[in-house]
Amino acid sequence: MLRDRPDHVRERLASRHGGDEARLAEVLALDEQRRAAVSEVEQLKALRNARSKEIGALMGQKRLEEAEARKAEVRTLGDRITALDRTVAESESARDALMLTLPNLPHASVAPGKDAADNPEIRVHGTKAEFAFTPRNHIELCERLGLIDFARGAKLSGSGFLLYTGWGARLERALINFLIELHTTEHGYSEVAPPYIIGEHCMVGVGQFPKFRDQAYAVQEGLDASTMGKLYLLPTAEAPVANIHREEILPAARLPVRYCAYSPCFRAEAGAAGVGTRGMIRVHQFDKVELIKIVTPETGYDELEQMVLNAERVLQLLGLHYRVINLCTGDMGFASAKTYDIEVWAPGQNSFLEVSSCSNTEDFQARRMNLRYKDASGENRFPHVLNGSGTALARLFVALLETHQQADGSIAIPEPLRPFLRAERIPAAG
Repeated sequence: MLRDRPDHVRERLASRHGGDEARLAEVLALDEQRRAAVSEVEQLKALRNARSKEIGALMGQKRLEEAEARKAEVRTLGDRITALDRTVAESESARDALMLTLPNLPHASVAPGKDAADNPEIRVHGTKAEFAFTPRNHIELCERLGLIDFARGAKLSGSGFLLYTGWGARLERALINFLIELHTTEHGYSEVAPPYIIGEHCMVGVGQFPKFRDQAYAVQEGLDASTMGKLYLLPTAEAPVANIHREEILPAARLPVRYCAYSPCFRAEAGAAGVGTRGMIRVHQFDKVELIKIVTPETGYDELEQMVLNAERVLQLLGLHYRVINLCTGDMGFASAKTYDIEVWAPGQNSFLEVSSCSNTEDFQARRMNLRYKDASGENRFPHVLNGSGTALARLFVALLETHQQADGSIAIPEPLRPFLRAERIPAAG
């Protein structure tokens, strides 16, 4: 595509307003350098083979001087071929490394825009909660009810880490179980439990690397410094789960694949100086239930719409007010071709908080992880890979507390969540 439709690629990259289109010329130049070198190598190898055959014939005819001249020519050709092979390898490596830094191309249906202010609102569900008393924010509620010990969480791990306690720990666990049960029993996803430490190749596969390397937690094995950077704490379950079938060719009958996975998520977010010791809005570790789909290209966008509905169902069952927005070209994630964000209303913040982001990456991730499927005609094709939060905590936790707080200081628990918490409310502080 880059070779055949450079103007289209340049226009789509430019629509992201990230300056990525400026690197396309270098990619194409490296590709042309590689192709020219490959072509010359093939010609020289053919010539070397011909000259090598001539040497045998000349030797048989006792024309030794001419044979020695041919041998010298073959050695020269060999040196040139070796140099060109090095050029091929170097230009290919440089081209591919540069291509890994280019984001996905926005789908034609994505609204043009520069930032979040240009994101069109698709729909709104419910209305903002109203209170006959002065409502508290989640920090006050957590401290009064003993749900989270912000200070001790910071003492244990530094700013941006939470220590859930008592009813808070129970509520977090109940929400996780509620989400997994909903998606596996009603929405058709199969549960998987991935490792929380993953290889660098998984991060490259989903597009986390190289762009977001500065936001990752790298792992070192004991005192062996040589292992640093080979393994990472997962930033989201998308990284391992989307890679489950990497380097495989799936039979057509295997699609669609729909996975659901819980994991903690770890994000260093370099430069996030605003992360404080209190509050749950911006933290380095949070829980999430992730949704992954691997589907045929023909069904990719229908599957995306269904994934958004699956995530919305969570908020509907919990009685929360939310809106769905379509991220514009300038606000989309690196790997996405089209993304919907779901933002839940948090009364204590007097703002909407993102709790789910559902994206179709088309074949962008599939190509990076060499994941293919065999279609009905027997052709190997790249599938569409989709990911979505179904949903993320701790912001769901925040919205739930702030929306369902009661005048007596207790928290009413929505009916669908009660079997998982085994309580109708979190009691007021005694």
